[in-house]
Amino acid sequence: MSATARALPPPSKALMFLEGRAIHEFGAFLGALPLLNLAPRGDGHPVLVLPGLVASDTSTGALRTFLKGRGYAVSGWKQGRNLGLRDGVQDSMVELLTQMHETHGRKVSLVGWSLGGLYARQLAKMMPEKVRSVITLGSPFAGHPKSTNAWRVYEFASGKRAEDTDEHFGGALASPPPVPTTAIFSRTDGVCAWQSCVEKQGVQAESIEVESSHCGMGHHPAVVYAVAERLAQKEGQWAPFDRSGWRSLIYPDPNR
Repeated sequence: MSATARALPPPSKALMFLEGRAIHEFGAFLGALPLLNLAPRGDGHPVLVLPGLVASDTSTGALRTFLKGRGYAVSGWKQGRNLGLRDGVQDSMVELLTQMHETHGRKVSLVGWSLGGLYARQLAKMMPEKVRSVITLGSPFAGHPKSTNAWRVYEFASGKRAEDTDEHFGGALASPPPVPTTAIFSRTDGVCAWQSCVEKQGVQAESIEVESSHCGMGHHPAVVYAVAERLAQKEGQWAPFDRSGWRSLIYPDPNR
């Protein structure tokens, strides 16, 4: 990890306070459904959605329901609350991913929110032959664990120290997976330092910026549309997200 990444401070208390807008973002999602339904439909391939810290499949229900409506075979992670990488969690995710791959006979796309996105990246590194793409939502893979306002919660829930990085299955967190990867982030994230959630532009890697809270990212209309658009790409024909036209009004240039 670079010295810059280690020095990243967590978001300010003001941004943390503004996380309450996640409730209004859910209302915006419901109001935007007629427009969101104009997002491209999928090809039916399986999608595994992983929740964030101390959250369960309930938190990703709106996103999963929407993606099912766009034609995907969607599954939650089926492990209750995400309390960190406790005993059996990794094995259960590997088993579920393998099962989905075998049942559908197709590669699985992984969508992970916050800590769930870290899991998604690592699973893709371990099992690239079974993974079609990875999309992370506010996942702090490029920073120190204490560059978030949730590290104390992680230690309490998991019983592990935030600095214990030797248990990251799949290798270094910051290394991009060997599959098409999209990192969605917000500069107004009140939980994770936004700089730690950004993927470097690469041959099959990119970042998409949105204006969202951290706790509302899984149902923010701009995020939901971006996820659907990325998943709709044909396998083997990945291209960077197009921000031209009307999209430039909603999706800022992440390199600004």
